[in-house]
Amino acid sequence: MKNNNPSRRQFLRVASLSALGFSLPGSLRAHAASTLAANSRLVYIGTYTSGRSEGIYACRLDLATGELRRTGVTGSVVNPSFLTIDRQGQYLYAVNEVNDFEKKASGAISSFSIDQKSGVLKFISQQPSAGADPCHLTLDSANRFVLVANYTGGSVSVLPIHDGSLLAPVDLVQHHGSSANPERQQGPHAHSVVLDKANRRLFVSDLGLDKIMIYDFDSQRGKLTASREPWAKVKAGAGPRHFTFHPSGRWAYVINELDSSVTTFTYDGSRGVLREVQTLSTLPADFAGKNSCAEIEVAPSGRFVYGSNRGHDSIVVFSIEQQTGKLKLVQHISTQGKTPRNFAIDPSGTFLLAANQNSDNVVTFRVNPESGMLSPTGHVAEIPTPVCVSMSDKL
Repeated sequence: MKNNNPSRRQFLRVASLSALGFSLPGSLRAHAASTLAANSRLVYIGTYTSGRSEGIYACRLDLATGELRRTGVTGSVVNPSFLTIDRQGQYLYAVNEVNDFEKKASGAISSFSIDQKSGVLKFISQQPSAGADPCHLTLDSANRFVLVANYTGGSVSVLPIHDGSLLAPVDLVQHHGSSANPERQQGPHAHSVVLDKANRRLFVSDLGLDKIMIYDFDSQRGKLTASREPWAKVKAGAGPRHFTFHPSGRWAYVINELDSSVTTFTYDGSRGVLREVQTLSTLPADFAGKNSCAEIEVAPSGRFVYGSNRGHDSIVVFSIEQQTGKLKLVQHISTQGKTPRNFAIDPSGTFLLAANQNSDNVVTFRVNPESGMLSPTGHVAEIPTPVCVSMSDKL
């Protein structure tokens, strides 16, 4: 996570730039756009804007070759470091990862409509996140609420949505406590928010507490209450960062930033209970340098887990034992850049896009559907300070 302190004027200067700009006659332009959409997928890249980045970058992913081509940018959006798209592909939501908004210790959340053909984003609304440095967000299954992790604030907020427009938060849960690392765990640091498939419970990885906090979620009112078993612990000093479920809902995985590991849990959906069954290193046994982990994702097939190493600058690949959910190492592969913050697997499971934050590029890898192994396609997109890669199977 990274801090910035822009003015309110900067927040409100939201401008959309044209994404495709064809100069063909009308009928040919429509045909070309239709062909392009059929053979490609829209991809949005969230960034930090303290350097050369202008905001949220729109790209097209060629579904045959894996080439990622920049098509436009939504400018003057401050630190849109994490993005999510609604299930219909109509709206995009972005955190504004700052610690001072409207003269309060808060970041903000912004919403945009998506032009289904061009991918152009149009600003709709913005609300405070009710906590400093929001770094992750998710939508409930009915697209009625945005749930947000505030990193420095150590809290979780819930904001209602109406036709893509954000309303003021209706709930805020503040975490308390600390853990073993005196530099990074002196207080709570909520780092990701994930709902289960039933839309009944929210799981919040808190890096500062070494816990996955578990809340019952009232999908009608947007309220959070501590679950019967209110947390699952990881090893002291591990620093849980991002959390994800297996498509079956039977298992869950968390990548631990501070000790470079992945923990596997079984999940009892009827009771909302996580039970640790395995923890593995994300690094090669002979690696002796500094490293921290960032992203974790399960392949759409449910057969593989992928994680990012910052320092070793690699993606680690694990296979999933389909009876137990346990992991087995398959591969480490260089991301061909520096500090892979986030990555995303396209909904077809064909390509993985790795965002190298400190080398200003997004690199495309092809996924072997049988082994899960990654191989570079040779395609590299130049994007300033890429942090998040977001795609939808509707776009």
